[in-house]
Amino acid sequence: MSEQTTTTTTNDDDNTNATATNAVKGDPSTTAVPPSGITDEERSAIASMSYEEARDRLIRVVQALEAGGLNLDQSMRQWELGEALANRAQALLDQVRSKLDAAQAQQQSTADTAGTQSNLD
Repeated sequence: MSEQTTTTTTNDDDNTNATATNAVKGDPSTTAVPPSGITDEERSAIASMSYEEARDRLIRVVQALEAGGLNLDQSMRQWELGEALANRAQALLDQVRSKLDAAQAQQQSTADTAGTQSNLD
């Protein structure tokens, strides 16, 4: 008879639950799912966040980690969540930087031809 255990981790700071089912004892074909991973649903939610939402949520994650009191799995989960949020915020900042660079290049191009005959063509 095989035995299976389930672990549920709850974190009130971000109102999420993570449930993992450990490998069936004695069955090498099953693998354990680490309880610290973030879900596809969370990844999707993060991917649709604005910069401000990602930043604010990241601040709460960092505060939870700094406050301590989390077990190892909870700490790892918060770390992974923080990494995903930081990556989202950075991607949005990179998009803004790209738009600013393009606008500056356009402005410079316009300034280079201002007052010249090529400006009138």
